[in-house]
Amino acid sequence: MLVDRRADAQSESMSTGRILREMEHIEIEVTGHVGRLWLNRPAKKNALAADMWADIPAAVEELAGRDEVRVVIVAGRGDSFTVGIDLAMLMGLQADGASPADRNMRMYQQVKRLQSTMTAFETCPVPVIAAIHGYCLGAGIDLITACDIRLATADAVLGVRETRMGLIADVGTMQRLPKVIAAGHAAELMYTGGDIDGDEAARIGLVNRCFPDRAALETGAVALAEKIAANSPLVVRGIKAVLHAEAGMSTTAALDHIALWNTSFLESNDLGEALAAHLEQRPPDYTGT
Repeated sequence: MLVDRRADAQSESMSTGRILREMEHIEIEVTGHVGRLWLNRPAKKNALAADMWADIPAAVEELAGRDEVRVVIVAGRGDSFTVGIDLAMLMGLQADGASPADRNMRMYQQVKRLQSTMTAFETCPVPVIAAIHGYCLGAGIDLITACDIRLATADAVLGVRETRMGLIADVGTMQRLPKVIAAGHAAELMYTGGDIDGDEAARIGLVNRCFPDRAALETGAVALAEKIAANSPLVVRGIKAVLHAEAGMSTTAALDHIALWNTSFLESNDLGEALAAHLEQRPPDYTGT
């Protein structure tokens, strides 16, 4: 259930420019042009309970729907990013039906709903940065591979734990991990179910860069988000949309697609502002129009 905390935190919001909104185990906030989505179940190392699977897409939609938000950081409260799906929830994933086919269809629909939670990060119209510390296991890998950029602490622990639990990862890891890192590295992680630390994750390209501790990770994530947010939001959103649309296209088809895209969106106020700012030797003030 969504609880609006803006009235309770009015003084903080006015003094810091931060807008808070909280769900049962998900918290979102906005500072300047940067939105934050917090996994907020620290006592359980942010294990993803049923409410979180439902609330994450709503939180992403809430952030992306705010005109001021140009980039989103997803991170975990407490000592871990997430240990993956809550085991009690996993054990309860059963479906009843009037026939085996009906039962199987209901289970299929449950899995599709879980998949849509992770896909929310991929389809979010603004870039999403995953800031990973502590454990990032199982469904955590599904989550971060749906993000645009991944950062981690050196001592983070990342692993496709489904393999060691007798499962095939089914909410995004199998599909997205081989697009993020080389096929051999992806296969090793998935076949073994073994863990790697942040340094190894950076070496194989699973994360963009590694930080010595959580404080440095926080600073680095915000700095990167603000660097992205300093660009035209119209252009940044367009880049994400184009990258997503052209992922499976041939070069010829992709070139035609970007030609059509810029034919539609090149003439913007942000383009005029960029040119004026360059001539006047000042930082541009983009409006996203």
